[in-house]
Amino acid sequence: MEEVNPYLITRMQDHQFSIFAEMSILAAETSAINLGQGFPDTDGPEKVTEAAIQAIRDGRNQYPPDRGIEQLRTAVAEHQRRFYSQIVDPKDVVISTGAAESLSAATLALVSPGDEVVLFEPYFDLYASCISLAGGIRKTVTLREPDYSFDIDELAKQVTSRTRFILLNTPHNPTGKVFSLDEMQEIAQIAIDNDVLVVTDEVYEHMTYDGREHIPIATLPGMAERTLTVSSAGKSFGLTGWKIGWCHGPTEITKAVHTVKQNLTFASGAPFQPAIAAALALDDEYFEELAEDLCAKRDLISDGLSDIGFEVFPAFGTYYVTADVRPLGYEDGMSFCLDIPKRCGVVAVPTEVFYDHPTAGKSIVRFAYCKQPDVLNEALEKLSVLKV
Repeated sequence: MEEVNPYLITRMQDHQFSIFAEMSILAAETSAINLGQGFPDTDGPEKVTEAAIQAIRDGRNQYPPDRGIEQLRTAVAEHQRRFYSQIVDPKDVVISTGAAESLSAATLALVSPGDEVVLFEPYFDLYASCISLAGGIRKTVTLREPDYSFDIDELAKQVTSRTRFILLNTPHNPTGKVFSLDEMQEIAQIAIDNDVLVVTDEVYEHMTYDGREHIPIATLPGMAERTLTVSSAGKSFGLTGWKIGWCHGPTEITKAVHTVKQNLTFASGAPFQPAIAAALALDDEYFEELAEDLCAKRDLISDGLSDIGFEVFPAFGTYYVTADVRPLGYEDGMSFCLDIPKRCGVVAVPTEVFYDHPTAGKSIVRFAYCKQPDVLNEALEKLSVLKV
């Protein structure tokens, strides 16, 4: 925890530190290759960027509707039908400033002080800060390496009468885990049995490999009426800086989220919204090639790290692969990540900051492979000085 800031409310004191910002700063200061923060080093499809330019030229530069333009809300609904045979009413879609705003607005809308949110660790750090901001209490279920499986009985014990929702992220950041159908069915049954909601973060939905499929939990029996689905364009189209996200679910839940969202940003991304509508309508070839490209990069970085001496854990989705640094002589991931920018010229992220249990994930680090192959090869060459 950083030094106490006397102007910051108590429940947010533990969230002053952003590992992604800190490691990106370290990368800039040391001119290191940044495999820490998850953003690609190429732009998205030209058809999509040109659509945004055209929207600017067409004068679509003022406030869009606070729920998002109808064209994009319809495109999101059609995307769900096309890929998952899920029926979504465009009226129940809310466009947000990235998935982050949907997640923040959902937590602030649904969680009262003292309510509990159950989530899987390691977790994306935004989840913890949102829960704290709402005055909620987080309860964690540990995903355990090497395969990042979990104990269903542990999940069942964490869900109580005070649980407001289960927060699910699949494909999962930072581990690269893709929850299986059996796992999703078990989670769904616990939600139904306890009459709790599920908020699901699916921003890496088009990035699954080796035959693994992304299954939206809202498509399982009994779950459509209790699930808020969150996703975004940033990762799927390599346009993380545009910050166009969305959520959809039952009418009353999306109304609650919208109530909070309209008091946060109100609206954003006017010329980007029609461009993302066009992106969601890209042909199947785009999405297939995206997954194939990232799968090849995953193999490149995983094989290279293994050859150097890391214990690399399987990853079946996302932008990320995790690895244990102990075979290289380091006891914990934090000291490793602080050391290698100067020693090797590469930045990674320690995953221990994404766990509530202090010893879990202590020696594990995350590498982002959403970079050009020559960048990944250069990073591996630099890391090879660690080879045992």
